[in-house]
Amino acid sequence: MAGRGRGVLSLEAYEAGVRAGERGVMGRAITLLESTRAEHEVLAQALLQRLMPATGGALRVGITGVPGAGKSTFIEALGTMLTGQGHRVAVLAVDPSSARSGGSILGDKTRMARLSVDPRAFIRPSPSSCTLGGVATKTRETMLLCEAAGYDVVLVETVGVGQSETMVAGMTDVFLMLMLTGAGDELQGIKRGVMEMADIAVINKADGDNVVPAQAAAQQVAGALRMLHGSGSAWEVPVLTCSSLSGEGVAAVWSMVQHYREVHQANGAWAARRRAQDRRWMWDLVEEGLRRELHARPAAAAAAAAAEVAVTEGREPAPLAAARVLRAFKEALVAGAMGGGDEG
Repeated sequence: MAGRGRGVLSLEAYEAGVRAGERGVMGRAITLLESTRAEHEVLAQALLQRLMPATGGALRVGITGVPGAGKSTFIEALGTMLTGQGHRVAVLAVDPSSARSGGSILGDKTRMARLSVDPRAFIRPSPSSCTLGGVATKTRETMLLCEAAGYDVVLVETVGVGQSETMVAGMTDVFLMLMLTGAGDELQGIKRGVMEMADIAVINKADGDNVVPAQAAAQQVAGALRMLHGSGSAWEVPVLTCSSLSGEGVAAVWSMVQHYREVHQANGAWAARRRAQDRRWMWDLVEEGLRRELHARPAAAAAAAAAEVAVTEGREPAPLAAARVLRAFKEALVAGAMGGGDEG
């Protein structure tokens, strides 16, 4: 397959390696998915199409929490417990990227020392590249690839920057919110929207002298959640306590995740949630593609840049500026269709 570029495998080699769960091929396939080169995108789409029949079988769990809540420690404790039970666990941990350099911390493999060497686990730290919400642009595709490789549990860790929670909740089956003791203060730092998205809440670091405060925090959080959701909710968000260091309570959290799945599979909400997520994903990709097409046309890109300046300086309202950009984009499309010079 000519023109694939150095280090790029054939479609057949990618498919065979992923299905066999070969770590080296897995890493290269994810790199292919993350590439923005046109020929790589075509190959990546063909790979996903071939792997689709083997996807969808994993339990997808989103895990969020404020910095310091112990997300990585909790994921290692949960992941290690699950691999010990025979599960294959994939961890997609998205690190914040520098807005200036594009660099990222990528420290999750260091923080998950045991899980990173577990043969039944696969950890992929990916830079968010400053995408909205801090979620890597190809996290969804990577999730499918992990499922095709036979991983039956996929854990997606947010970077905890606010908007990442919405995106991760929109691509997982269960959304788990980790919290700390001192819930009265803690609640002040958590956006209402994040708490509304939570399917299960967990007070972490409930060990030693912190056990009693953790139980008190759980009661406070439970009360706040009842006020948010009101009575008669189809699912009353449970609030559990655990210690990621000792492992106490981690099994109970997993049991609650499984119970959540059983309840929502029985009432049809599980499948409905996935269908809605797939529709949203499709439109996200359409919108992303349209944005790229707009900026690829010089006249439309220039109109967009001018509109941004006008809005920033307060010389033009956003709706009027947006209409002007769209008009320039349509004109560029027409010019291109008629053989105009804009698209050269």
